[in-house]
Amino acid sequence: MTKSRGLFGTAIVLYFIIALEVLIMISPFAAFFYAAFNPVLLWFAHWPATRWLAAFFLPHMVLPPGLFLKTVRVAGSVLFVGGAAIFLVCAGQVYFHKFFRRDPALGGLYRWIRHPQYLALGATGLGLAILWPRFLTVVLWAVMVALYYFLARDEERRMVKQFGDRYRQHIARTGMFFPRRLEQAAQRLPFPHSPLLRPLVGFVLLVALAVGGAFALRAYTIARLPLWSQGRITALSILPGDSIMLEHRMAALVELPEVRSRLEQIFGPVPVYVISQQYVMQGMIANTGPQWRLYEHHQTLGMIADWIFHPFRHLQGGHMMMHHDEGGTSATITAPGGIARRFIFLSIDAPPSRNTRSFIFGINTARLRQFFADVDMHNLVLLDIQSLGPGTGWGRVPTPMF
Repeated sequence: MTKSRGLFGTAIVLYFIIALEVLIMISPFAAFFYAAFNPVLLWFAHWPATRWLAAFFLPHMVLPPGLFLKTVRVAGSVLFVGGAAIFLVCAGQVYFHKFFRRDPALGGLYRWIRHPQYLALGATGLGLAILWPRFLTVVLWAVMVALYYFLARDEERRMVKQFGDRYRQHIARTGMFFPRRLEQAAQRLPFPHSPLLRPLVGFVLLVALAVGGAFALRAYTIARLPLWSQGRITALSILPGDSIMLEHRMAALVELPEVRSRLEQIFGPVPVYVISQQYVMQGMIANTGPQWRLYEHHQTLGMIADWIFHPFRHLQGGHMMMHHDEGGTSATITAPGGIARRFIFLSIDAPPSRNTRSFIFGINTARLRQFFADVDMHNLVLLDIQSLGPGTGWGRVPTPMF
C-alpha cells in the first residue's frame, strides 16, 4: 500500500511540475527544466498522432477575443487561487486535528464532503490548465483526478480502520467529492454497477470531456481571432486595437520595396504577427533578440503574480501590462509622432490556396520564421528589417500559436 501511495504521489507531483511550466519557462531554471522536459515535448511533436499533446488550445499571446473566452481566462485565475486557498485551509484543519485533538476533521467543508482537499487540488489543476493551456496539461489533469479518486478510497479504508463506526456514519451522511445529494443524483445515471467498471467508465468519460472540450475551445478561439487577410498573407494582431490599423495600412505595408522583395521569395501562405516592439512574449513567436528570452532575465515573480492575480489587467492590455522595461533592454526603435509596430513574418510550405485560418493555425502545420520588420505605421516608414533564424526564443520548444 505504501508503494502504491508513493507511485500516486509521484504521478501527481509530475503533473504539477509539467503544469507549472508556465512559471518555470520564464525563470532562470528554464534551461535545466527544458533539458529534461523538452525531449518529451519534441517526441510528442514529432508524430502527427501525438503532436496535439504539445499544442495549445486557448489564447495565450493575443487578448481573448469575446466575452466567453475572457470569462474562461478569469476563471483560470479564480480556480487556481481559490483552489489553493481552500486546500491550505483544509490542510490546516486536518493537521490541527491530527496533532492536537487526535480525531478526524469533520467540521467546515468536511461536514458536506469527505475530501475537500482533493477537490480543491482538482480545481487548482484545472485553473493551471487554463492559465497554461497545453493539451498535455489537460490529459495529465484527468489522470491526476483519477489518482485522487483512488487515493481517497484508500484513505477512507484507513480512516474506517482507525475510527470505526464514527467514520462509517460520516461516510453515510456526506459525499465523497461533492454534496451527497448531488452524488446520489449522479449515481442514477446509466453507469455500470461493477466496482471495477464504474471508475473506468468514469475516467474515460472525464478524459473525453476534458480533451473534447479543449479541442472545442481551440476551434472556437481560432474562429474568432482578429485576422487581416489578403491573398496569401494573413496578419494576426496581438492587441485588438491594432485591427483597425491593419485594415487601413497593411495592404500598403506589404508593398514597401524591402518587404515586397522578401515576400517574393516565399511561395506559400504567409502568417504575420503584429505586435508592439516591446511585446514581452515575442520570443514565443520568433527569436527576435536576447532581450525577449525571458528566462535570461529576472522578471519571473512579478510576471507570474500579474498573470495569476491580475487577470482583468491582462485583459485590458495583454502581456504589455505585465512588462516593465528596465535599463533600456527593450531596444525599441521609434519615430517622432509615429506609431511603431513590429511585423513578424512566417511561412508555410504549402500552396497559397491553403491560406485559411484553420490551416494556418492547424496543429500539424509546420511554420518557418522568415524576417521581422519594424514600421512607423503613421508615416508608413520602414525602421528596421532583419532575417530570423529557425525556432523561437525558447529554441525548439513548442510554443503557443495565438
